[in-house]
Amino acid sequence: MTLTGTEVVAEFGPPPPYDAECGAVVAGLPPFPPLTMETIPDMRAGADTFMPRPSNEDLERDGRYAVEERLVPGASGAPDVPLIICRPTSTSAAAPALYYLHGGGMFGGSARDTLSDIVALAAPLGAAVISVEYRLAPETRHPGPVEDGYAGVAWAAAHAEEIGVDPARIVLIGGSAGGGLAAAVALLARDRRGPALFGQLLMCPMLDDRNNSLSVQQMASLWMWNRSDNEIGWSALLGSDRGGPDVSPYAAPARATDLSGLPPTFIDVGSADSFRDEDVAFASRIWAAGGVAELHVWPGGFHGFEAIAPHAALSKAAVRARANWLERLLAPAASEQ
Repeated sequence: MTLTGTEVVAEFGPPPPYDAECGAVVAGLPPFPPLTMETIPDMRAGADTFMPRPSNEDLERDGRYAVEERLVPGASGAPDVPLIICRPTSTSAAAPALYYLHGGGMFGGSARDTLSDIVALAAPLGAAVISVEYRLAPETRHPGPVEDGYAGVAWAAAHAEEIGVDPARIVLIGGSAGGGLAAAVALLARDRRGPALFGQLLMCPMLDDRNNSLSVQQMASLWMWNRSDNEIGWSALLGSDRGGPDVSPYAAPARATDLSGLPPTFIDVGSADSFRDEDVAFASRIWAAGGVAELHVWPGGFHGFEAIAPHAALSKAAVRARANWLERLLAPAASEQ
């Protein structure tokens, strides 16, 4: 069949089978209740129980990190932006920093979600972590969340000496909605001639509000972030503009017509993830623009598989690949210090 305009009309088979270990974990989970705009408050409340959030003591890792919370100026006319800053205590030298944007479908989550995992990723590299508490949709629609993300990283770069980080080695990192926001922050930084970001690590990023790729359709009946959920997430952020002709690339980075001039990029996604095709396309377009990107498509991985089944071999491989990329990215710069 053919592709016409922004509408995908294509033949496709059933979803790729789940990785055996990851699938066994899924089989033991209770079904998630249907997501609607009306159930967003219940989903948020349930997430607090399903995903315990680390305390500052947890993040300190037995004294290896110092943790502080800051309120920094937001965009003009916007409220201050909360940051959680985790800095290694083993050195007084300026540390590279991972600037983290959490997931949650644009409408959920907090700056503490999976933050222990991000600090664990940073620790072997002697890197700091800065996690941003951006405002959530639908209470705050675009551009509020991405402007919060940009304000936080711009402040961190401008106050790098104060917080003990190297402004030349700030790497964006985010998963799912946070991955999409990280990609959007990178576009804003490029276009506003803002902080010179050192890299972006995008884990199963949520990039395309049109919600019509082949993989979105192929995975429409799966339980983990399917086509219906995706529509709710994008509608929460964009309202009636979702899927329309005038959506900004700073809301949906797949809409960007120019992907040149971006920092080195890592993208990973599962083969059974709704976001598979938009993520693969984003990496391909970075290459086409002459940029640097590394892409991993994990066979049998569903959305968030490494968090839901962390002990599976596939999950460990995915986390290891991210760590290896960060090590290769930061090691040459570290050797020059």
